[in-house]
Amino acid sequence: MKTIFAIFLLGIGIASAETSKLPPLNQYVLWAVNQMPQGGGYLASKKAIVNLQNGVALSDQGISTKPKVASPSFCSGATYCVFLKVIDKLIENGSLKMTGKQRWEFLKIDEVPDGHGIWGRWNANGPGTAKLFAELKCGKNFTSYDHALPGDFMKIWWTEEIGGKERGHLVVYLGAMMKNGKKHIRFWSSNIPGGYGEKVVPRTNIKHVLFSRFENHRQLAKAGSLPEKNRFLEDMLRKSFTWKQVARECRVHATPGG
Repeated sequence: MKTIFAIFLLGIGIASAETSKLPPLNQYVLWAVNQMPQGGGYLASKKAIVNLQNGVALSDQGISTKPKVASPSFCSGATYCVFLKVIDKLIENGSLKMTGKQRWEFLKIDEVPDGHGIWGRWNANGPGTAKLFAELKCGKNFTSYDHALPGDFMKIWWTEEIGGKERGHLVVYLGAMMKNGKKHIRFWSSNIPGGYGEKVVPRTNIKHVLFSRFENHRQLAKAGSLPEKNRFLEDMLRKSFTWKQVARECRVHATPGG
């Protein structure tokens, strides 16, 4: 796979010298984050999903994303725009081959219930992205902060609840830092209230964390062969789950190496 061009990610505080040491697909994710606009407001509603649908489309050979159209935004929509930008760049440089029909599987957004299709998996409560990666075998899911790298996708739970009663956030991990003598986590997403942008929170605010590292891009071409729905994620809207269930369903390990 072609590595991404040299970039200097001043906007998210990561220099090209640091980025070049990361796995190639993490570099792509950070490149995509750097292409995203700032602000636009936060809104988690039916209107925001319609905006997201209007902001993505098939292009001649790839996928077109217009994140300003997909505003106000929400966390899973913002990170999905990043994911689609990565896919489009991989297609553009010849690293990934996908037909129009295969690409369209990623663009079915409006009226798609949680747990259904690609978007419905990504947007689901609980470990949506992690479960999608596990089903497609396109990445690793793990929990170790010490092994996390900028460009990993990251699901945060603010409480112990997982599922219907959860309070969660889906983000792109940017790194860790010390602030006022305490460990803090830096991430990018659509955040309350401003929308697209970076945020820093104390690590102690996070009750559960699940990192998903995108590693095998060629598996994306198999997305259309997934079952139409995933019952585990579909049930996340109305049931509570344990961390043990999440770990089993999503093949979660402590470290990326398992």
